Amino acid sequence: MHTIDEHAHLTAIGWRGDAIDMPPGRRLARVIAQHRNGYRVHDGEAEFAAQPAPRFLRRDVDPVERPAVGDFVVLAAAATPTIEEILPRRSLLERAAAGERHRRQVIAANVDTVFVLMGLDGDFNPRRIERYLVLIEGSGARAMIVLTKLDKVENAAFSAMCAELETAVPGVEIQALNAKDAVSVAPLLKYLQPGDTAVLVGSSGAGKSTLTNTLLGVERHATAAVRGHDSRGRHTTTHRALVQLPSGGCLIDTPGMREIKFTGAEQLDAANFADIETLALECRFGDCVHVSEPGCAVRAALESGELDPTRWQAWLKLRDEIAAASDVLEAQLKRKSAARVANKALGKRLTEKYGRS
Repeated sequence: MHTIDEHAHLTAIGWRGDAIDMPPGRRLARVIAQHRNGYRVHDGEAEFAAQPAPRFLRRDVDPVERPAVGDFVVLAAAATPTIEEILPRRSLLERAAAGERHRRQVIAANVDTVFVLMGLDGDFNPRRIERYLVLIEGSGARAMIVLTKLDKVENAAFSAMCAELETAVPGVEIQALNAKDAVSVAPLLKYLQPGDTAVLVGSSGAGKSTLTNTLLGVERHATAAVRGHDSRGRHTTTHRALVQLPSGGCLIDTPGMREIKFTGAEQLDAANFADIETLALECRFGDCVHVSEPGCAVRAALESGELDPTRWQAWLKLRDEIAAASDVLEAQLKRKSAARVANKALGKRLTEKYGRS
């Protein structure tokens, strides 16, 4: 057995646990990128390719149970090292994968801060920020809203945007900056010290790659101009990738998200809507649907101006969407359970008929 000291080279890849004993022929590394033909990992000293153990490749394995960018993994020595084990995650940011099938997709693992980027141009959309916050709540990471393209907006328009955003997502830290300016992005560095990991999420064209380049101090990631009529960008980042920063922290850049789809496991009461949930508890009737019932605290707050109508409508939409996703998830789990029972029964019948091989 030999001991790996987290205060040495592993700190450079975001390790913040205690020293860990590794058996001979095993070593610790972190997944920094995933491609179709395998993974790229870093052990704190060098980056190299790795392949997943065969059990991770089975079609019936939940994608969340496979290695993901940000994971700390145990490697077995080989010509191409093999990922044998995923260490327990301190946080996990995920969403439902795009498309009709209900499958979860890991955005990043073991992150401390999620920087939600939104441009102060045609990209500005507080409702989209609400959706990101629902995903982040419960992930184990903190959320921070980063407003980019500060140099592109007039003071009056900027003040109005900030006021609108603070109404939509009260209590969430907001930082406005010019992603091309190292001085402007400096306030983010306190979240990117040795042992820290942050992930960037946001639409294409919001400035994720530009911000990554500025924090790195070099033009490592390609960037592209956004379209003039709607401020949308092209996917210059095509896969998730973890980079080590001069500040000592780690940063995960991600492709722009065109769809923020819920898994069905999200909880609105903790996702920046605690005020609405608290009001609902004050209603006279426990099954109040907040339409015309007497003693409805939510309707009273709407009429008095205490509760913003736009925020209320956003809560209703998110509640219904999460409920629908939850129903799909429950149905899927029931189908899987029934399939396991059926397969077990079939195996028993075959054994009784033909005996064990």
